[in-house]
Amino acid sequence: MTEPTPALQIRALSKVFALREGALEVLRDITLTVDPGEFVTIVGASGCGKSTLLRLILGLDRDFRGEIRVDGVPVTGPAADRAIVFQDHRLLPWLTAEANVAAALLNSPLDAETRAREVREHLDLVGLSKFAKAWPRQLSGGMAQRVAIARALVGRPRFLLLDEPLGALDALTRLRMQEELKRIVAHEGATALLVTHDVDEAVYLGHRVVVMQPHPGRIATILEVPPEARADRSSPAFVALRDRILGLLGVGAIEALAV
Repeated sequence: MTEPTPALQIRALSKVFALREGALEVLRDITLTVDPGEFVTIVGASGCGKSTLLRLILGLDRDFRGEIRVDGVPVTGPAADRAIVFQDHRLLPWLTAEANVAAALLNSPLDAETRAREVREHLDLVGLSKFAKAWPRQLSGGMAQRVAIARALVGRPRFLLLDEPLGALDALTRLRMQEELKRIVAHEGATALLVTHDVDEAVYLGHRVVVMQPHPGRIATILEVPPEARADRSSPAFVALRDRILGLLGVGAIEALAV
């Protein structure tokens, strides 16, 4: 029996920015394989190239060394099989929530009736059916981010990239959105790659956590998340893994709580 094709394969990936002051290496020798349906989280200090890595996977920048494959196909530019959600929801203020989601299907081959059904289904998926006609200014931060997630998923991408999507939310809303994000990704059967500065978030959402180090950005280690840690934030497995990651990042548990 042949092994299934990985959802994502990154091999010996390096990225250098040409600056006026000279070359700046931001990523060095990144190698990572992600299986279909897996939720992988990435943590690391600012400047370790996490967001740059997502841009390369999305296909926004083709100037790199190494190889990136999605479903076995080399990445040569943006495509419908990949979608991204940023920290800022980036909704178009002149469109309703419904129209913002529908905008992602402008180039879709689907007929109008099917597009409308997909938009309704994805607004329902994120719990915003009653707010379909609302303007972005009428939505809370968490609701606006749900619309952004619906917009990213409405085209049913195989791969969902998440660049600090909950970073701008208040603590309570962020916790609720973590639950929602886990549920939504599982429902859609998407493969997800999440960049976050929140170690608790990385452990709770991820099947694996990639810990990166900066200058240049490189993978320090990749840790498996036990099922009990993903199920219960107060479990010994969760606390142990969180503290281990904080230690790898050079932060003690007590210091982290004080930040």
